[in-house]
Amino acid sequence: MSKYESYTKEQLIEKIKQFESKKNYGLVWDDEKEPENVVLECQNNIPILKKNDDKTVQTDKNKPNNILIEGDNYHALQVLNYTHKGQIDVIYIDPPYNTGNQDFKYNDSFVDKEDGYRHSKWLNFMSKRLKLAHNLLKDSGVIFISIDDNEMAQLKLLCDKLFKGENFIENFVWNSRLGKGSTSVNTAKIHEYILCYSKQLSKIHLKGDTRQTVKEKRESMRQWGQGDSRKDRPTMFYEVFSEEYGLVYPIKPDGTEGRWRVGKNKFNELLQSGLIQFDKKDDDRIEAYKIIPSGYETSTAYSSILISDIVKTTAYGSSEIINIFGEKIFNYPKPTTLIKEFIDLATFGKKNSIILDFFAGSGTTGHAVLALNQEDGGNRQFILCTNNENDICTEVTYPRLDKVINGYTTPKGVDVSGLGGNLDYYRTDLVPTDGIANISDTTREELTKKAGNMIAIKENTHAMIELNEHYQIFQNETTSKQTAIYFTEDLSHFDELIEKTKGHKTKLYIFSFGKIDKSSYKYLGKNFEIEDIPEPIIEIYKEINKESVL
Repeated sequence: MSKYESYTKEQLIEKIKQFESKKNYGLVWDDEKEPENVVLECQNNIPILKKNDDKTVQTDKNKPNNILIEGDNYHALQVLNYTHKGQIDVIYIDPPYNTGNQDFKYNDSFVDKEDGYRHSKWLNFMSKRLKLAHNLLKDSGVIFISIDDNEMAQLKLLCDKLFKGENFIENFVWNSRLGKGSTSVNTAKIHEYILCYSKQLSKIHLKGDTRQTVKEKRESMRQWGQGDSRKDRPTMFYEVFSEEYGLVYPIKPDGTEGRWRVGKNKFNELLQSGLIQFDKKDDDRIEAYKIIPSGYETSTAYSSILISDIVKTTAYGSSEIINIFGEKIFNYPKPTTLIKEFIDLATFGKKNSIILDFFAGSGTTGHAVLALNQEDGGNRQFILCTNNENDICTEVTYPRLDKVINGYTTPKGVDVSGLGGNLDYYRTDLVPTDGIANISDTTREELTKKAGNMIAIKENTHAMIELNEHYQIFQNETTSKQTAIYFTEDLSHFDELIEKTKGHKTKLYIFSFGKIDKSSYKYLGKNFEIEDIPEPIIEIYKEINKESVL
């Protein structure tokens, strides 16, 4: 069936306008010849989360619960559109670069350089995920996307469309490697890019330039004080030539012989660079000065941050992996210094921010958040999503986070203290449906019983304290806030649930095949806030999965 058969009249009209436009500037790519399997799955399944309690890491109940989701990021992003819509402060992603060298899979097959739809496949893949990511950002939120030359131009145009060009902030350039001639014409590809967009430019507040401006100043080239004797430092006693004054010697104000502060070769180097200035004093002596140009006392300007020494290269990221695991088990990881700089830039004054990375790889973003929190006392929370291809989540991402939270020993026997923090581990799962537009009553009941972890994340009540066939209770161990879910329309155990939760501020989700009358529950008092389940989840998934015109 052609996808156009499911379009509404308004969508068809919009598509026709696009085809008829003779001056349509922007990015155009081929529609999918082969739809993504994970997208088709979501037409007949509802993604949910299952928690793996055995992988929970907790060092401080007063710290936020960081989240690691194992599963396809398209499924995870659908879940997050229910739990975190409009709540994410910063997104950083490092997607496949589509080099054609087995780095990008589409429907479980690598896309090679000879594939005529190589770029279109990548754009279809990215556009779906960036649409869902756009929904997650706060109006004041920022997204950073790593990329290289293969798709940089296409990604820029795609993001101009999805995030709107007026919300573009900057295309950061960083030295990803220390290069030498590596191409057929002997140039060195040592740079990568990080595109940065805001959700709404007028609402963002990035960390400003903290450098202090320094006006041009002069520094005497003659050694002050007693100095050294000609016998002790003979190479520091010499004449230099000034076009205006001729030969110049380091004479002191009292007329005695002095010495220069640098050797003759260095002096001449400065002279040839135009950084030496000569002045005639009132006593006819000629003084020489080194000129220090206007500039800055520090180097934390964010317009040029990515060429600074603190960011480092992917080789530094590899050394971090080796220090943690004792071997290089992940190729070309980003250094934590890079991600920390961006998080610091975008969470300035917001130390309780939420940071998302849905191409989590080795877990650098989580490591960076933990490190930054330790440095400035912040309570930033991270959410990482990655599949488990080649066991990356279970053998790299999770163990890395576990080690940096609790501490580890390097291959050289150095004990590294843990950064502290908490981590909850989830896997994506699917609730089968008869089609996302036609959810049966049986599916509604099943979804309600399996949506508990999603709801607990949404309400920030991660710890489950009770589960039976009638209801489920979660609690925030710091605030004692509770979330309760009542599973059926049969209310024979409802009073039992109320009795167990009445002493806490409780968000109470009550099952219904339609909408419930919330006013009928006012008798429960101010401690209870009532919500429907599962209809709000279904409505969000319907909206996400309906056919749309990009």
